[in-house]
Amino acid sequence: MVVVNFLVFADDTTEDEGETTDGWEEEDEVVEPKIGDGGDGGGVVLQGVPWGEPVLSIAHDALKLFSDDIKLYAFKTTPRGYIYVRLDKLSNEYGCPSMEELESFSQEYKKRLDEAGERGEIPDNLALEVSSPGAERILKVPDDLDRFKDMAMTVSYIEDPESNSTKKTGVFLLDSIEQESCVWKLAEVKENRDPDSKGRPFSRKQKDWRLKLPFDQHRMITLYLEY
Repeated sequence: MVVVNFLVFADDTTEDEGETTDGWEEEDEVVEPKIGDGGDGGGVVLQGVPWGEPVLSIAHDALKLFSDDIKLYAFKTTPRGYIYVRLDKLSNEYGCPSMEELESFSQEYKKRLDEAGERGEIPDNLALEVSSPGAERILKVPDDLDRFKDMAMTVSYIEDPESNSTKKTGVFLLDSIEQESCVWKLAEVKENRDPDSKGRPFSRKQKDWRLKLPFDQHRMITLYLEY
């Protein structure tokens, strides 16, 4: 029998925990996120487990019952018998399915996993977690940027890769995407305001400021949340 845990990041600022079946014990692995890591960076990571491909195929089949705007963002299996699924909702501003949608998918996927386990096709003691990507999702350059172009993003980058320059971080809005480069402008957030400005709008200089960065000089981009 598959043990299920599901999480939803309702508005990407809070984490609401859904019903958790007894027996769930989360993996204690903590690694730096990166593109394609099966977690915040999206993608599929099976880690060589023999049942990885079958449970991935079952996940794709279960998703066919849901609307076309719900996609598999990340999928990871571990040797200890854990399945981590993150679902992306393309029509949602932050990419977050509702708690009801996550729970519905969890139930459908669990039912199919249990059936496969009874047939002996996969282990019958797997643990499943279903969640949304959350604000920590890493955005791909340039693929994801147009989708979130109206939202402030936290951008880590280097200005001169030839000189071993230190990594910088800023909060920007996407101004445009040019051939092999992104053009950024300052987002009107507290990190970019003079503490003495007392809420005054950006100056002309701040409004006109632009940073052009080749794709390969971006190190990490995530959605910005103002706390």
